[in-house]
This record gives sequence, structure tokens and C-alpha cells, in this order.
Amino acid sequence: MNKQISVQVNDLSRHFGRFVAVDHISFEVYDGEIFGFLGANGAGKTTTIKMLCGLLLPSSGSAHVKGYDVYKETAKIKQNIGYMSQKFSLYDDLLVSENIEFFGGVYGLSVRELKTAREKALREFGLEKLSGKLTRELPLGWKQRLALACSLLHKPKILFLDEPTGGVDPISRRDFWQKIYELAQSGVTVFVTTHYMDEVEYCNRISIMHSGKIVAMGTPHDLKEQYNKETVEQVFIHLIDK
Repeated sequence: MNKQISVQVNDLSRHFGRFVAVDHISFEVYDGEIFGFLGANGAGKTTTIKMLCGLLLPSSGSAHVKGYDVYKETAKIKQNIGYMSQKFSLYDDLLVSENIEFFGGVYGLSVRELKTAREKALREFGLEKLSGKLTRELPLGWKQRLALACSLLHKPKILFLDEPTGGVDPISRRDFWQKIYELAQSGVTVFVTTHYMDEVEYCNRISIMHSGKIVAMGTPHDLKEQYNKETVEQVFIHLIDK
């Protein structure tokens, strides 16, 4: 069976003045794949995600998300993706249920769809008892769980997660990744950046970025074999220190 392509990137670049944030990168991501983007701060990961989500125009190259062009069809892209940004992106002064309702409205859900989606989000993410709490009162792990729930309200085909577990305790991180596995098994493509090396091992394939370029790509197992290292962290250090 041929793999269906969710994301296709060819020779993509993004400049900010003279600074090259993303430097002629190419890759493909497949339906139902957990694709990890690894790199130090400033490597170009977030800039790449913003271009793929239709939030930032590329300087050159091409990219398609579920077949939609990042230059011309950003509205279609936004309808088909969920995006969870690096910083907590919900509203602290709203109740948990109000955040869900707000983002459901942003995604264009009807009143009936939103009611069903809200109940499902509260139930599946264990937020039912917290629905009447102000979002600012939640521990970080629960805030991130709420952010993920909101990004899934419209049943996106692709989920972009930009360092979703940063600063979260180990138990919450484990629970979060269990949810990612469930999503991938249901056919959702998950594109995730992380700086936790142990999390990279959970991905089907990973791409390592350095100074705007992709310096390695493959399964965690294949990369460890290719560079004769025991962990992905050792592979990463080897490539970045070259």
C-alpha cells in the first residue's frame, strides 16, 4: 500500500532581512505518522511550522499541507490542521469551558457541533470537573491538556505541536504522549517539535535541524545505527558539534 502524503516540502526557505531562518529544506510527512522535528533554539523549527500552518509566508520554495498550497490556500490549510503553539495560547481569564467554546467558534463549529465537541473534549481529556475553573488556576500540565483538546475540536487531519510538553512534569508528559499515540492510530498526522531527547524516541521518524538546515532524517533506530550511537541524543550532539 502506498503511503499517502500529508505534508510535502520542497526547497523551502524563509529569510528575515539578511538572517536565514530556514535554508532550503525538503521532506515529506505521511498520514498517521508521528514526525519529530528536533533542533536547538533558533534552529528553524518554529518558523517551519508557522509556514506550514499558513501563519508565515515562505521566502522561496514550495510546500503543500493535505494538498493545499501554503502560498495560496492558507484558509483551507487552517481548516484541516490543529496547531498548539510553543507558549500557552489559550485565555487565562476565561473558564475552561469558555476557552473550549471560544475556539470551537473560531473553527466554525455550529451550535450543535460545538455542544458535542465540548462534551467530548471535557470527557476525553479528564476536564469535566475543571470546566468551571478559570484557566489561570490550572497547573501547567492541565493547561497543556486543555490546549490540545481545543486544537482537536474541529477534528483536524494534521496536528502541529510546537514543544507541547515544555516545562510539564514527567507524568503529564507521559499522558500527553499516550494521547498522541492514540491520535496517530486513528489516522491523524502528528508533527511535533521537542527538546526532550527521550520523546524523540517515540516518533516514527525524526528530522534534525541545525542553523536552518536539515542535517539528518530517518527513524530513531536507523539514525542510531547510521552514526553508531546508542541514543538519539548522542546522534544530535555528534551532528551539531561537527
